Amino acid sequence: MLVVGFPAGPWGTNCYVLARSAGEQCVIVDPGKDSASGIDDIIRQHGLAPVAVILTHGHIDHVWSVVPVCGARGIPAYLHPSDRALLTDPGAGLSGESRRMLASMTGGTLEAAEPDDLRELTDGLVLEIAGLDLVVDHAPGHTAGSVMFRTAGDGDVPPVLLSGDVLFEGSIGRTDLPGGDHASMLRSLRVKILPLGDETVVLPGHGNSTTIGRERANNPYVTALLSRSVDAGPAAQTRGM
Repeated sequence: MLVVGFPAGPWGTNCYVLARSAGEQCVIVDPGKDSASGIDDIIRQHGLAPVAVILTHGHIDHVWSVVPVCGARGIPAYLHPSDRALLTDPGAGLSGESRRMLASMTGGTLEAAEPDDLRELTDGLVLEIAGLDLVVDHAPGHTAGSVMFRTAGDGDVPPVLLSGDVLFEGSIGRTDLPGGDHASMLRSLRVKILPLGDETVVLPGHGNSTTIGRERANNPYVTALLSRSVDAGPAAQTRGM
């Protein structure tokens, strides 16, 4: 599988382009602010044909360019319905500081809109697209509609998890923003992250790539959940579900 990513815009949001190999169809993941030229470069360099944009969640730093990227190519975008309102009201998911930052960048005139063809993601959906099978994991906590995308891996190619703002190298997504919920985040970590194999490569929405094994050993939020499971017994894993 071909995976090319780069950080874009003032928030350093990782945008990814996925394909089976060069010269084939591809999927664009989280086209944030100032990502369009980088996407064009990757498509041109690898001879790719975009067929869709998939969004890990609706925060403006991940969806800023979804309308022009989809519109220029006549392709659909996929988003969990719980985050749909953020496309037309991005301030609803931001802190006061981020809203002020957004206003300063746009002069208060950001014209937020949905792509012409917006399709829904659901938990457990296998998105068969661009020759790839992407499993959708609904993982609320950072936002109500946060999702992650998984590939199964094949032979020497390890599984890949596009974790959005759920899991980072050494950290997790913040839950203090409007629409965030810490209890939901912990449940998402227990149910969606902990069962994954250590070899799974994690491609987060910000920062460096990592692996599940590395985060199981070093991420304080993950190790705390593992510690509780060991200390309290198996029942602790299902409490509050």
